[in-house]
This record gives sequence, C-alpha cells and structure tokens, in this order.
Amino acid sequence: MSSTAEISSGKFSDELLQKHGAALDAWFDQRFEKKLKEVEENKTPSMAIIATKGTLDWAYPPFILASTGAALGWDVSVFFTFYGLLLLKKDIEAEISPLGNPAMPMKMPVGPKWFQDIAWPMPNLLMANVPGFEKVASALMKKTFKNKGVASVTELRDLCLEAGVKMVACQMTVDVFGFSRDDFIPEVKDYIGAASFLPIAQKSDVCLFI
Repeated sequence: MSSTAEISSGKFSDELLQKHGAALDAWFDQRFEKKLKEVEENKTPSMAIIATKGTLDWAYPPFILASTGAALGWDVSVFFTFYGLLLLKKDIEAEISPLGNPAMPMKMPVGPKWFQDIAWPMPNLLMANVPGFEKVASALMKKTFKNKGVASVTELRDLCLEAGVKMVACQMTVDVFGFSRDDFIPEVKDYIGAASFLPIAQKSDVCLFI
C-alpha cells in the first residue's frame, strides 16, 4: 500500500510514522502551503481610514484613497471623527485653512498657462490676516481642481458610496458637537465609538490616519 493510501485510510501507526515520517512531513507541508496560497489568493484586501480633518485641502485625501481602494476591489471603511465628521454632512461647506499649511502654494486658475503655473508662496501669517482669504483661497482651489478635471469633494464622496465604501460616523463626536443624525447623509448607517472601530482597523491590511 502506498503512503498516500495509508494516509487516506487513517492508518497512522508508529510503524507507519517511522517508515514514512519524512514523506508524511513533506506531504503535509506541501498541502499546508497550497492551502495557504489558496486562502491568500481568495482573500479580499481591506483598508481602514480614520479621517480627522474637515478643511477643503484635507477633505480630498480620504475620499481619493477610499475610492481608489474600492476601485481595486478592496473592502474599505472610513471612520469620520472630530472635524472629519463634517465631511459626512449633507452639504459640505469645507474651506481652506490658512494655518498649518506652510507648504501650500497658491496658483491662479485664470489667465495664460505660464501665469497659472506660477506657485505663489504666501506666509501663513499674511494669509491669516487677510480678510476673506479663506473664501478666496477656497474658490481658487476649487476652480484649479475643476480646470484639471479633478472631481469635487461631494462628487468623490458619491463615487465612494457607489463603489461600496462603508462610511462610519464617530458617535462621541456627534454627541460632543451636538449634531443630529439628520444632519448627515442617509448612507451613513453606523454610528460607533473608537472601541468599535479599532478592531476593524486592526484586522485591515492597510490602516491610514488622515
């Protein structure tokens, strides 16, 4: 009787192990490696994103990354907490903040191409003290993105939802800022805390904090 037949019949006697121990080890190793490969090939990658900021310039990264992951066939979950929760409101009113963006170049979306390609470095102190700068800078950024064919934040969010991205709201933030669930898009079904989302992040293949 061959070792395979002996194995399939369940005859794991001491004599069999002594006689075919090395062959059995090799057989099990081969089967185990094959099974692991099958599991790996059939596994759907997952990504967890924690979005914490609500300004216009920081609204793009979580939605771009989430939509890209979904397009690759990944399971994507985004946890919106603190100011990031504002990105789940029915109307996104995000603007650029002049503070905390020392490397942010200003580009003009109008005029000849050479003029549009100029990066205008403006110190944060100057930007913070110019009345109405946030609205002007936000309008310029939106116009520039539109000229370059980049979708708006709302369009990117809709794209994520269509692709099956799971958007999760932080219940603590909702309570702290006095929001109502009616303030947010109806596609948000889960309102949970960090303790509930962290296990999701722990098990994901990619975890990002934005």
